[in-house]
Amino acid sequence: MFTVDEYLASIKTNLAQHTDVLVNNLKTIAEATFAPDVELLDFSAFIEPSRHDLSIMFFSMDREANEVFEEAGTPGFAGSESMLDEAVYYHVTSKSSDDFDVFHEEHEEILIEQERQLFTEWFSTCWQQAGGEQVQLPAYFNVHDEGETFDLKRQIWMDEEEKWD
Repeated sequence: MFTVDEYLASIKTNLAQHTDVLVNNLKTIAEATFAPDVELLDFSAFIEPSRHDLSIMFFSMDREANEVFEEAGTPGFAGSESMLDEAVYYHVTSKSSDDFDVFHEEHEEILIEQERQLFTEWFSTCWQQAGGEQVQLPAYFNVHDEGETFDLKRQIWMDEEEKWD
């Protein structure tokens, strides 16, 4: 039988196994010198619920919501980088898969919100461990296509569109 508390505790445990990889990759970003056109740092989590994994991508952006790419002769970094690839955040055996699907559907509203919060808190902690607070540019974390973003400097949720202002 599945419970909300056990499910969320398991996610925390599984995410912790990926902390070192994420922190090391974030250090590369936190220590980078960025191209002049880069105006904000955008980290997006891509969640694959059927496999219970997430990937995190970094994008260097301008204020018009355009990704900034490296150009020959321009000093500094620009572009996108994978921060984490297909990290499993929950394990379900094939035998209990149907029961898990029923559990998740019954508790979907609370679970989706709690999953997002756990991913965000974990990412934010990793960002701080990597020295992210030293980065002068604004930095944001979001779950892809959710409509809200987390401001890593101010530690607040905001509408996705506000980061482009």
